[in-house]
Amino acid sequence: MPIFARPHYTSDATDFIESLKAARPEIEQEQRHGRSLLWDKQVDREFQAQAEAARVPQKPYVYQTGSDHA
Repeated sequence: MPIFARPHYTSDATDFIESLKAARPEIEQEQRHGRSLLWDKQVDREFQAQAEAARVPQKPYVYQTGSDHA
């Protein structure tokens, strides 16, 4: 057994999450559903390629006008 091993230690955060999951077992399913609404999207590669092709290059300093006035 390593000298620094703490086999029975769990952090306060871990204890809180485990108690929350025990009290509300449906919470993981709700998290997966929320993730699917916000993040798990199908990417339209053709539209993405068209959008990239239509991009107009931006000047390094966007507020600079075309003239050389100081």
